[in-house]
Amino acid sequence: MKASNDQDAVDDIIGQWGQERPEMDVSALHVFGRLHRAYLLYQSSLSSLFSEYDLNMASFDVLASLRRNGAPYRMTSGELAKTMLVTTGGVTLRVDRLEKAGLVERKRDPDDRRIVYVCLTTSGLSLIDQTASAHFSNELRLLQDLDENDQRQLADLLRRLENSIIDAETDHEAHSA
Repeated sequence: MKASNDQDAVDDIIGQWGQERPEMDVSALHVFGRLHRAYLLYQSSLSSLFSEYDLNMASFDVLASLRRNGAPYRMTSGELAKTMLVTTGGVTLRVDRLEKAGLVERKRDPDDRRIVYVCLTTSGLSLIDQTASAHFSNELRLLQDLDENDQRQLADLLRRLENSIIDAETDHEAHSA
């Protein structure tokens, strides 16, 4: 495991703010600065891996949502939007690209023709299985310097951070209304 107690770019940024605006509390940067930098590095790693499979993060998200849903690997655009936290319009653009690539197809429900499902094709199923295996191996590689206990603690802290953000935003919206 590599040493992590060295001064990093976030410490430098905090120090600069301390010099320029000593009255301003920037202590949240200890968390959010590192979280943001870690996310950018993670995103770069994902983009590189997905490009090896001619996918991007949005395409992977659709294929993975369908795969996780189980056989027959189909969902409506509304279900996909809810799972991926995007609009149905955003889902439509993603599905259009995947359909052109032959990885998904749209099928009408035989009992209710108003319902249209997005379904994995055989090629789509094969590709998402290959990509997901490589993706999760890559994620384990990225966590190599954290032991199981560190990973559990970090996951718990991130869950608590997410809940704290949700609570803060809910409180803010309630007071703004």
